[in-house]
Amino acid sequence: MTVSLEPTTIAPAPDKVPAAHRQLSDIEASYFLPARANGVNDMYLHLGFNAPAELVRRSRVRLVWAILRLRHPLLASRIDMRDYEDIRFVYAPPPTLAAALEDADQAMDYRAGDKDALIDEYLNGPRTLHNDRISYLILSDTAGTALPTPPASPGPHDSAANSRPRPNHDLLICATHFLGDGMALHTFANDFFGLIGGSANEGELSELLNETWCTAIKRAMDGKGTLPASTEDRFPPSSGSRLRRVAEKVDFQRNQEKQIGGHAFPRAKGKARHTIVPTVPFPADRTKAMLKKCKEHGVSISAALFAICNIAWARTARGQWELPMMMYSALNMRPYLLAEKALHDSYWFLAVGYFNVVLPSFLPSDVAAGFWHRARAAKVQSTRAAKSPMLVPRAREMARERGIRARQWAREDDGVAPPPAAAPAAPVPAVNSTPKAPSTALIGLSLLGNLDGIYKHANFPAVKMHTLTTGSRQRAGGMLLFGYTFAGKLWVSLGYDENGFERETVQAYWSRVLAGIEEFLG
Repeated sequence: MTVSLEPTTIAPAPDKVPAAHRQLSDIEASYFLPARANGVNDMYLHLGFNAPAELVRRSRVRLVWAILRLRHPLLASRIDMRDYEDIRFVYAPPPTLAAALEDADQAMDYRAGDKDALIDEYLNGPRTLHNDRISYLILSDTAGTALPTPPASPGPHDSAANSRPRPNHDLLICATHFLGDGMALHTFANDFFGLIGGSANEGELSELLNETWCTAIKRAMDGKGTLPASTEDRFPPSSGSRLRRVAEKVDFQRNQEKQIGGHAFPRAKGKARHTIVPTVPFPADRTKAMLKKCKEHGVSISAALFAICNIAWARTARGQWELPMMMYSALNMRPYLLAEKALHDSYWFLAVGYFNVVLPSFLPSDVAAGFWHRARAAKVQSTRAAKSPMLVPRAREMARERGIRARQWAREDDGVAPPPAAAPAAPVPAVNSTPKAPSTALIGLSLLGNLDGIYKHANFPAVKMHTLTTGSRQRAGGMLLFGYTFAGKLWVSLGYDENGFERETVQAYWSRVLAGIEEFLG
């Protein structure tokens, strides 16, 4: 079958299609600026799956990738940094269907190698992304050979297609963190597989590309918000009164002062950063039993993992019992956005908040009872953070502070003098004069919940997903624990710089985390 590249709908003259741009928000800038040198926080999502070879040939994947880049233009944008205060997404709609396919083709790669090699290269090799390419797809098959592009064949639900062998493939979806977050990655992956493994053949996908391109060109010509707004612009507006702004700043300061933690892994120096991601899945039947046990104790798996990390540290630490242990985590801010600006345009935007869980650092005398008590305490703290009436003001203030700090550090990195200090518009009264307590976090937890609620496996029956790993390029001395359920299994992984910490301590801690899952969840 020959795939037509000619539009079936008349579109405006391509040379008159304007480029769209918008400023990066404070939270986006706080992720962009540290990433410039070596891609700190560049995200990846790996999915291992079985599928007939014709579903992942380059011509089909390129069509789907082109469709999704038109639906979500931030994926196909570039970054224009004119100044520390003037950083922009710039999106130039492809002037033709052929250009849309070429753009998609330049932002994808077929490689040999297994998932471990692909992930290691992404995390520790030269940076894959840059200012002119902020998203990328990488596909491989386990056999270690790049996938060919055979002639077009019948649709994936044709009986012959479904009877073919389903070899293993590995997909890496790569994106900068200022472009989006974990929810965007997983929602995108579900849409991607819905098109790859759906009923449409390549001719029908070509028609869908044509329709999507015409819609994108029309939106660009009409100037109808081609680029999705930032999270800060989607928040309910503040009252705007000076007194309210001062009150919000005082609340933010007081909340920050409650974040007390005095524990950290011993550091190691002298070697270049090298991130590893040991990952352990638990069988589906055991996962089901774990979920049941957590429910019986009134907590979720996520709350239990906070307590498991806490008990594992109590069994590893070498003192400082008088100071509590603090862990940080991300909070999905999408439920708190204005309804009319929430998700109708695109889900690709960065929408994360932050909260901490603080637990005692000593080992309880009754470890089993103490574990469940601390799991419930973690649940209370997580719920309090998510349901606080001050959540949005705190997120707004945190974004502002992160933006200020990131710009300051970027100027220092670049050897640029800071701008003259401006008088604050609304001075904040000192909350108290007591010495600040330590606020060191031991570890970060990214608890993604039940990802099977996002992936609609029934929509791509010829695809069998079996493995999911996620993470990001780290700075030296970075560490983040991931916990989620996928394909009916609980997965726990620890992404960390193995050269940035005292190796024996981290290995002992990780083994105690896994032993704690066995001990407390069964």
